[in-house]
Amino acid sequence: MDPIYNGMPAKDLGAHGWHKPWSGTNGGNCVEALKLTDGRVALRQSSDPDGPALIYTLHEIETFIEGAKNGDADFLLN
Repeated sequence: MDPIYNGMPAKDLGAHGWHKPWSGTNGGNCVEALKLTDGRVALRQSSDPDGPALIYTLHEIETFIEGAKNGDADFLLN
């Protein structure tokens, strides 16, 4: 496999192992996550599985999730 990079086609990461950790009432369109073998996390839009994948380090994902739990991202909902 070629090096994994931010914005690469999600299809190049394979079709298996993607999870929908959360989903709303939006008809099933949501963010899917894939834990990579090196510990990083890839995110893709479920309605565009061949589109770009955003690649985050484990620390970045931990920081985002903890911030969301603490309400730091609530401004996105207003």
